[in-house]
Amino acid sequence: MHISTKCSVALHCLVFVHEYGDKYKVTSELLSRSAGINAVTIRYILSALKKDGILSIKAGTGGATLQCPPQEVSLYRICAALEPDFLTKLIGVHPSPAALCPVGNSIHDVLDRSYQKIRDDLRHSLEGITLAQVLSDYHQIQVEKAEERSPGEA
Repeated sequence: MHISTKCSVALHCLVFVHEYGDKYKVTSELLSRSAGINAVTIRYILSALKKDGILSIKAGTGGATLQCPPQEVSLYRICAALEPDFLTKLIGVHPSPAALCPVGNSIHDVLDRSYQKIRDDLRHSLEGITLAQVLSDYHQIQVEKAEERSPGEA
């Protein structure tokens, strides 16, 4: 009942590709070292992002690049590329209520009405956050960390 960590790893990869893709050949091995995740998992994530059109990956030699502008890549798009039914799986329902019970035979329909609103709200929120915003946060945090390391004189 959560958004998979694959989404966070995908964002890590996308930020890395955006920031370093013009300086280095960004491969699954390089991303694996950066994210601290097995390269096979990285390749699965890259493949899903490529299939959705978010990334371009050179065949053979490797090397990932962004295929579309960061402002066109929402968190919802990333999550859906990795796990198309993630919103449905977000809130689970018990699988076997008693069919002969008045509550049991309708509880899934009852719960779905409430849960659909939650799914719709989450989708809307995820669509409102883009890779461009994540990159902006990344840059801001880099500035803040640099200031912490070498504080300016007041």
